[in-house]
Amino acid sequence: MIALTTQVAWLFLLAVPVACIAWTVTHEEVFREPREYCVKHSWQGKTLLERKFFYLFTCEYCFSHYVTIFFLCLTGYQLLMEGWRGYLIAGFSIVWIANTYMSLFGLIRQDIVREKAEIKTMEKQNKTD
Repeated sequence: MIALTTQVAWLFLLAVPVACIAWTVTHEEVFREPREYCVKHSWQGKTLLERKFFYLFTCEYCFSHYVTIFFLCLTGYQLLMEGWRGYLIAGFSIVWIANTYMSLFGLIRQDIVREKAEIKTMEKQNKTD
């Protein structure tokens, strides 16, 4: 078994690409068209299975589970225990940390957008004065 400090470092580091990929696919402009297609099918799908399948690509929390599974397969990372229990603990831990990162990123972006709007408002006021 790997030292606990190394396992925790891996946990926080693996959560970074998971958060990055999940956020990019579910929020950024580069994936807008596929996301709009998935949103449409998640609302208008004929079956429950179809609606839920397409919803997975529109929700950063849901999608982060699948990205995490990919990274667990890629790295073989396990947390606290060996075997399937270590993978299970690692998977949910990475998802939790990744979603914390995405929440913080969302708050930071919100602040930046608000500040840009305030700057534009002040610039307009300065031009009219």
